[in-house]
Amino acid sequence: MNIENIEAFVYVIHYGSFNKAAEVLYLSQPSVTARIQSLERELDCRLFDRIGKQTSLTDDGKKFLPFAQQLLQTFQKSKIQLKQKRTLPNELRVGCTVSVSNYIIPTIIPKLKHKYPDVNYKLSTAASEDIINRVLNRELDLGFVRNISHPNLLSAKAYDDPIRLYVYAGHPFTQKAEVSLEEIGEYSLVFFECGSLDWMRIHRLFASMNQPPSIEFQTDNLETAKKLVLQGAGIAFLPSLCVEQEVRDGKLFPIDFPQTAGISLQTNMIALNGENAIFFNSALDLCKGIAQSIREHI
Repeated sequence: MNIENIEAFVYVIHYGSFNKAAEVLYLSQPSVTARIQSLERELDCRLFDRIGKQTSLTDDGKKFLPFAQQLLQTFQKSKIQLKQKRTLPNELRVGCTVSVSNYIIPTIIPKLKHKYPDVNYKLSTAASEDIINRVLNRELDLGFVRNISHPNLLSAKAYDDPIRLYVYAGHPFTQKAEVSLEEIGEYSLVFFECGSLDWMRIHRLFASMNQPPSIEFQTDNLETAKKLVLQGAGIAFLPSLCVEQEVRDGKLFPIDFPQTAGISLQTNMIALNGENAIFFNSALDLCKGIAQSIREHI
């Protein structure tokens, strides 16, 4: 069965006449008529009743219409997918920081794989500066880094991860309706240091306190900081994503202070200008879902 004949049939119905269908298909009216007649011969039935210039679907035409529409849609989708397959790379190289690797990538990559099943994914973990350089040198296709602006890079905010104080189950703060910032100084602190400006704001808060907290543990690894808090070794300021499950399980508890409101860890997606836009936009859309999840659970 000729797909062009089915296309002519569907277009005549959609546009209401042979003339208008011919215009849209860039054909002459006799050509459209010939295609309809060829389709009728293939189906061995009349699809249209023709009375003068008026045409209407026959009962057989009405029965065939949904099948014709489905066949045409399937054909058009297959064309798009084949074209997309020709333009997609065999491999997408993604660079990300450790926190993104632990808490974001496991959510995003399976969904990208589902959307682009013929693409393989190579994941690398590194510091933001290294990822930026590797994207600029075309060693990576996409990067997840701290907030960045560069003339040769497409950069967009993927999500904001609020930084809050978290304490372990049974900590005295969990029994209080309000906690002052000064009271933090009475307890051991586990400090996760990633070097961003937002963490410097936390440091400045300590400098303004009469009794700064005792930083007994300092680490550049989020999982280490979280597990020290879970063990009761201290309390810590942590991004919300890394403790989402522990908060749900009642193992860690967030404590809010007006002075820390608005402090968050911003992660940006980057790619070279004009390259890998299809993956960039798809991953960015997926990050919006993560951002929504963060807002719902803080």
